[in-house]
Amino acid sequence: MRHPIVAANWKLNGSLSMLSAFISDIRQHAQQDRVADIVLAPPYPYLKAAADTILSSDNISVAAQNVAQQQLGAYTGEVSAQMAKEVGCEYAIVGHSERRQLFNEDNAVIAEKVAQTLNAGLQPILCVGESLQERQNDSMSQIISAQISVVIDSVGIDKMQECIIAYEPIWAIGTGQTATPEQAQEVHAMIRAQLSGYAQTLADQCRIIYGGSVKPDNAAELFLQADIDGGLVGGASLDVEQFKQIISAVPN
Repeated sequence: MRHPIVAANWKLNGSLSMLSAFISDIRQHAQQDRVADIVLAPPYPYLKAAADTILSSDNISVAAQNVAQQQLGAYTGEVSAQMAKEVGCEYAIVGHSERRQLFNEDNAVIAEKVAQTLNAGLQPILCVGESLQERQNDSMSQIISAQISVVIDSVGIDKMQECIIAYEPIWAIGTGQTATPEQAQEVHAMIRAQLSGYAQTLADQCRIIYGGSVKPDNAAELFLQADIDGGLVGGASLDVEQFKQIISAVPN
């Protein structure tokens, strides 16, 4: 059975004082509710502070929001996956739609970043998804399939089993819109079917989570869907009470 995961992507938000209070509150909640793995992805400067605050007994891990496609070199401002690993990260978000759109990261670049993440011993949270225009043009399945297949072709089926896939419809990120549970399940099932074409074990074991305005009032219904294994939470993860409600929405 796939173990659920709920990840908090703070993006360019937060502070050290906010992080300290947040983790203290989440740790108490996590000790009572161990149904899901909990992942926190604060901005880079706060990663070590987050990792140092979390105890080995906690079911909480830290993720980088992004990694460089290089391991080292003259790349001012970049942070490698190995560096993220050294400060205590266990996961890295790769290919978020904001990286694809705002920083022009294409499928090939993202595949390189996934490879770097895996080589550093981190678990990638690979984000895939379509724009509203792509959905309306009926090209959603081709877009998402290509985003995944490029990565599999790069890292191989065995390594892909270490990846988590986050489906995030671009039209639902930060807009307040959310894919209905049925829409989300349809895409998650499509992704799992694509993975089964490579290996049934990959399809059975890969955790596929939903990201796109996950909130306390829609989380439970989303998480009840057969192929949705948790959530990648943006805005609602900045409010610790909302994030705790989302964690508690994971079914036992």
